[in-house]
Amino acid sequence: MWFRRDNKNQNRRLHRTHVLDVKLRSDQVRAARVRMVSWTFALVAGTFLGLYLVWRSGEWTLDTFVYENADFAIQQIDVATSGVIAPEQLRRWTRVKPGANLIHLDLAEVKRNLELVSVIETVSVERVLPRTLKVRVTERDPVAQVNVPHTDASGAIVVSVFQLDANGVVMLPLDPRLCVVPLARVNPSLPVIAGLNVFQLQPGRRVELPQVRAALQLIAAFDQSPMAGLVDLRRVDVTAPGVVVATTGQGSEITFGLDNLDQQLRRWRGIHDLGLQKKATIASADLAVANNVPVRWMTASVLPEVLPKPAKPLKNRRKNV
Repeated sequence: MWFRRDNKNQNRRLHRTHVLDVKLRSDQVRAARVRMVSWTFALVAGTFLGLYLVWRSGEWTLDTFVYENADFAIQQIDVATSGVIAPEQLRRWTRVKPGANLIHLDLAEVKRNLELVSVIETVSVERVLPRTLKVRVTERDPVAQVNVPHTDASGAIVVSVFQLDANGVVMLPLDPRLCVVPLARVNPSLPVIAGLNVFQLQPGRRVELPQVRAALQLIAAFDQSPMAGLVDLRRVDVTAPGVVVATTGQGSEITFGLDNLDQQLRRWRGIHDLGLQKKATIASADLAVANNVPVRWMTASVLPEVLPKPAKPLKNRRKNV
């Protein structure tokens, strides 16, 4: 009996020892995991803190030695333009404040400020260290004018004037006070395009109507055509679809199709020469008709006086200030 009792007590002691050993190993594993998580967290936090300190140090260095450095304060805005806008006005349109930091300056914003002006076609902006901002501008050349009558807030009828370049981009006319040369010397007279409303004319946007494109092509081709110097192209009506109607300073109305304008201009010259033989001039002609062109004549006694069209002066292609 004693033997059996001792074995029983011994088994109990062995069983308790095994349980304590399992508990001890579980606590050790848990403590190891806590230490691992703590070290990981400390490593991650230390990494982020180090990166933050590096970033702040770099930012402070840039602010101190670059962005707030007086050695990079803008002292000159070097402006060159292909047209007639005064350089001082271009400087105002850049919205660059005197003494602004050249390195910190947003060149894209300066470029955008200038491109918002409808008469400016292209802009290039660059830094010339240490203190110069270089700006190069290409202006749009107006080739036609659009006069749009409308009512203002008081109910009175007013006329808004727009201009178009050769690509059909709408421009607001320049204030003569913003130009270095009188506008009358640059654009003494522009043909008028009729038939457009104010909603079709958005400054800086292109007019996509086929009649308007044909009218602009006609204006460009007319100066190189056999009719140049014989008549004065005053007005082009784009109201009717499929055709444009040109009015000359001599009172003729010539209807053109939208295609093959050079050929139609040569046919116009042939009809004009025929009128000289008959001592008459064209009152109206429809060149959009391929064969048997309808022509109406008027006698020389009712013709207005023919005034020579002044030659358009060439622009100075570059002005540096």
